[in-house]
Amino acid sequence: MYPLLCLFFSFFLAVHASNALQLHGFHCCTPAAILLSSVLTRERTNCSEIFRRNCKSRPWYTACRAAAPPKRDGTGHLRRSLREPGYPESCRFPAAVIHPQTVCKTLVLKRHRRSVVSCVKSYLSSLFGGRNIDVYGLRCGEEFGSPALVPSEETAAGLRCLSSPSKEVEKEEPFSKLNRSGTLNKMSGFQRIKVEHPVVEMDGDEMARVIWAMIKEKLILPYLDIPLMYYDLSIEHRDKTDDQVTVDAALAIKRHGVGVKCATITPDEQRVKEFNLKKMWKSPNATIRNTLDGTIFRAPIIIKNVPRLVPSWTKPIIIGRHAHADQYKALDFTVDKPGRFVMSFVPADKSEPEVHEVYEFKGGGVGLGMYNTDASITGFAHACFQYSLDQKMPLYLSTKNTVLKKYDGRFKDIFQAIYEKEYKQKFEEAGLWYEHRLIDDMVAQAIKSSGGFVWACKNYDGDVQSDVVAQGYGSLGLMTSVLVCPDGKTIEAEAAHGTVTRHYRQYQKGIKTSTNPIASIYAWTRGLSHRAKLDNNQKLKEFAQALEEACVETVEAGFMTKDLALAIKGDSLTEQDYLCTDEFMEKLAHMAERKLVERQIITKA
Repeated sequence: MYPLLCLFFSFFLAVHASNALQLHGFHCCTPAAILLSSVLTRERTNCSEIFRRNCKSRPWYTACRAAAPPKRDGTGHLRRSLREPGYPESCRFPAAVIHPQTVCKTLVLKRHRRSVVSCVKSYLSSLFGGRNIDVYGLRCGEEFGSPALVPSEETAAGLRCLSSPSKEVEKEEPFSKLNRSGTLNKMSGFQRIKVEHPVVEMDGDEMARVIWAMIKEKLILPYLDIPLMYYDLSIEHRDKTDDQVTVDAALAIKRHGVGVKCATITPDEQRVKEFNLKKMWKSPNATIRNTLDGTIFRAPIIIKNVPRLVPSWTKPIIIGRHAHADQYKALDFTVDKPGRFVMSFVPADKSEPEVHEVYEFKGGGVGLGMYNTDASITGFAHACFQYSLDQKMPLYLSTKNTVLKKYDGRFKDIFQAIYEKEYKQKFEEAGLWYEHRLIDDMVAQAIKSSGGFVWACKNYDGDVQSDVVAQGYGSLGLMTSVLVCPDGKTIEAEAAHGTVTRHYRQYQKGIKTSTNPIASIYAWTRGLSHRAKLDNNQKLKEFAQALEEACVETVEAGFMTKDLALAIKGDSLTEQDYLCTDEFMEKLAHMAERKLVERQIITKA
């Protein structure tokens, strides 16, 4: 009886997979049926032999990733690498097999005692979107490509076929992977919220990457049927692609309107040695900002029981940072002898150059030349005015125009002109206002205030003040960061903190960590909220709001990570006062699910 059942299941699944792919214009290949049959009969299949026998030396590639972190790799994830034909020895979990012209999805047993039933359930889940099936949790094929790292168009099309994306996506970038969340993910048995248009997802590094995967698995994918344009912005993959993956991700955000980003490593000399990098690559955040020409808005997450260093800040202060040029694209140099420091501007129309004598050095010293553009300042102004209206908060611009009369004066004049021409009436109708203030006066005013305003800063000022404000509200781990483009329609949300290297070193050694995931969760919720706004998707909007409330209420209920417990307890902190990362994520997931069900945002499938 058992062999007959195995044969029946093998035939049924192979035929179903073939039909599913043929509906999209693809043909399921022979190895799919053979490998599945081998799973059901518990044979130790030699994949390489099957490929040689059935595929006649076609260029097969295998990409796999296990949800359960293997100990052989300290990252918590199996390394997502492409291998030559055959089942990779280092992977003991189910794999997805991709071919440039034909696509099949298989489950392979390799020296482990998985039950036949659980494997069949997993495969059925991949076919039927994961509903009502207890799935062995994994995700397959999250990175793919040829040895040159550029997959053929047929390969990309095959992945889109498997993922069932929205119809409007016809061709994607070389380093992206579009994943419809129903594919091979552990689901909670709920009717998931449908999201029509893609969100660009950018993965990151170290502990932030580990947390990012947990957030997707526990809080996002069980409830959303969402097409994700996936880009791996880990330092290794940026190095492999000569940082082209970062540019492609930024262009994808421009095209689709919404991006969510995990924290990434910006390499220094030490990191170049650690990862054996080709060169010291630029900050991916800077690359994305410059491509999108956006403004960074950082806002605090206010939680009642987390004490604030500035107690009067009961409402949020949102820092809008003009993340373009100034000191960050300046030319600085040193001098070691007497001489004249001269700056000149040579017009493109070949008219007379402008020459400005800056200083005559009597000895050694330093010099600096920097710039900004009217176009970028104008975009900054529009983004600030639009964001203030959206947040229903007044706007302040701070400069030092009394010292830098031309440079900072340009910011002041452009803001004022745009406000008078396009936004004054809108602000007055909303009961809001705009003011310019000197930076020193603005700092003093901010400390005395109760918050509740947007503060537009030049690049360097915004870099400094955003960290000051974050600490004033209690923690850098309780800050949201959103890059808003001048069109008001394109945003990129990310966590304001780094990759949490210290915790990652502990994680690699198998030591439990207590890492705060809230800022990363808010990166997802702010991106999803904007997707909801663009798509007019009320359910998605409510989902994002409920998830944010779940974060706040979980901490207010006394369940928190070590950084927040330390802010509350101080020197009297004990291990009983905080949860490890996994425990905190479980509490968050439970709170979120309860909220979503109570408000009928999600229902049982």
